[in-house]
Amino acid sequence: PEIHFGSTSYGMHIHKSSPNTLAAFINICVLWLVKVCLMLTRTHKGLYRSIARTLKFFQTFALLEVRIESTSVIVTGVQVCSRIFMVWFVTNSIRQIQNEESVILFLVVWTMTEITRYSYYTFNLLHHLPYFIKWARYNLFIVLYPLGVAGELLTIYAALPFVRRSGMYSMRLPNKYNVSFDYYYCLIVFMLSYIPLFPQLFFHMLRQRRRVLHGEVIVEKDD
Repeated sequence: PEIHFGSTSYGMHIHKSSPNTLAAFINICVLWLVKVCLMLTRTHKGLYRSIARTLKFFQTFALLEVRIESTSVIVTGVQVCSRIFMVWFVTNSIRQIQNEESVILFLVVWTMTEITRYSYYTFNLLHHLPYFIKWARYNLFIVLYPLGVAGELLTIYAALPFVRRSGMYSMRLPNKYNVSFDYYYCLIVFMLSYIPLFPQLFFHMLRQRRRVLHGEVIVEKDD
C-alpha cells in the first residue's frame, strides 16, 4: 500500500518504526561516546566503564526484539542471548578484562552493525529505503561479523585465567545441593559453540543478501 502523510497507514508505520529508530539512535550515541572517550583520553583504558550502563541496558532490552521478523527467530535469539552473556557474565563480571583491546573491537563492531540494521528496519517500515542503507545492511556484515566474533572470543580467552584462579560462579562438591559446576569449562564450551553457530548466522545473512540485493528466491529450512 502507498504511504499518505496524515493517514492511519502512515501513522502505523511511524509507530512500528519508533523502537527501531530509538535503537539506532542509542547505538549512534554509544559509538559517539566511544569516539569522544578515545579522543579525550587517547587510550581505550576506562572506556568500557564509561559506556557500561548504556550498553547493559540496550543489550538486555534487545530481548524484546526476539520476535517474528524478516530474519529467523532462532538466529536472532542466539545472537541476542550471546551478546547478553558477553555483557553481563563476561565483560561486566570480570573487571580485569575490561581494558582489553578485544572488548573495544566487539563494542565498535556491535554498534556499527546495529546502526545499519535498525536504520534498515526503520526506513523499510516507512517504505522509503535509501539504497546505501540497504547496501550497508547486506554488505558490511561480511567484514563486521567475523571481526565481532574475533573480539568476543579473544575477550573470553583473556578472561579464562581470572575465572580459573577466582573460581567465580563455580560450585564445588560437596555442597548441600550435591551439584558441581565449573564456570571455567562453561566458558570453554561457550567458545566452542561458535564453531557450529557462527556459520549458521553468517550463511543465513548471505542468503538474505542474495535475496534482497539480487532478487533470488531463498527458502529457509527453519524460521
